Amino acid sequence: MNFTADLFYSKEHTWLRIDGNTGTIGITEFAQSELGEIVYADLPNIDYSFEQDKVFGSIEAIKTVSDLFMPVSGKVIATNKKLLQDPTLINSDPYGEGWMMKIEIANTAEINTLLNAAAYNKLTGN
Repeated sequence: MNFTADLFYSKEHTWLRIDGNTGTIGITEFAQSELGEIVYADLPNIDYSFEQDKVFGSIEAIKTVSDLFMPVSGKVIATNKKLLQDPTLINSDPYGEGWMMKIEIANTAEINTLLNAAAYNKLTGN
């Protein structure tokens, strides 16, 4: 399984890529493999704000629905519109084209509570 070293990971299986004060969020390769084929992603509207560890949306696979949890607090500034047409991008490219949303990070100190690739790998037993 691939855990990219330049990302931060939450225990709830979301990842965070940081570019200045902007964070890009998606679900991990491990999470999408556990869920199976993704058929729908319910993402929030732009300008909504969420606290760390709060539900920001959900994803639906063929046999299950799973909540999505914020890795850090922030305000939504963009969502991946491609997922409306092709939610399987989450399966095929979870760290690239399968990103879910971009946020303006509200509290950069929360990044320190996230896992690096090695710690997330250990958490998932891979």
